[in-house]
Amino acid sequence: MSVWSARRFWAAASVVPAEGGFTVQLDGRPVRTPQKALLVLPTEGLAREVAAEWQAVDGKVDPGQMPFTRMANSAIDKVAPQFDAVAAMLAEYGGSDLLCYRAEGPQALVDRQAQGWDSLLHWAADTLGAPLSPTIGVMHRDQPAASLAALDQAVRALTPFQLTAFHDLVALSGSLVLALAVTRGRLDADDAWRLSRIDETWQIEQWGEDEEAAEMAARKHDDFLRADRFFGLCR
Repeated sequence: MSVWSARRFWAAASVVPAEGGFTVQLDGRPVRTPQKALLVLPTEGLAREVAAEWQAVDGKVDPGQMPFTRMANSAIDKVAPQFDAVAAMLAEYGGSDLLCYRAEGPQALVDRQAQGWDSLLHWAADTLGAPLSPTIGVMHRDQPAASLAALDQAVRALTPFQLTAFHDLVALSGSLVLALAVTRGRLDADDAWRLSRIDETWQIEQWGEDEEAAEMAARKHDDFLRADRFFGLCR
């Protein structure tokens, strides 16, 4: 039974223990993913968030209004079956991490980047065993193979559900190091988002803010915080 494109027919969404975690049921009928897999969540907390989305449905089911359900579906239908490919793709960000590419000037921006990013590169070296070397400009700089291997190992230690959220943290920030710092408690999500946007913030300070760009940045910020919450609920 797939209810993903249905109109609401249920009175109550409930959380029920199941093999491997928890399911969400609609009047006793289990929710399934778009690929017809049983929607099994790894923790009760995440299952309750998903159930709350189903309980809030008014009329037609709109996936755009159900981000936790959508991410859970992706974890089961897309990420789990191709875990190695997704993990490898995300680990590749370590070879071109945002924190390693620095401005030539002005000096105030150079200093701001150094103040915000240097300590995180030191953390990656000390905690993850992955020293990365910053460079000036945008030309690619090869990073040590041992560092990239350590980052790859850190990514592959995640579960499919965690990796689903981790994907958004990396893709939205442009930094594997920032995403790992968030998921390992080195930074909170708001601080990580601010650090990922040092360059954009500098440009806004110099030239003003475009309304459309500001709206897009706000949506990405919300998505980043949501991914952090989803990751936390997977533990």
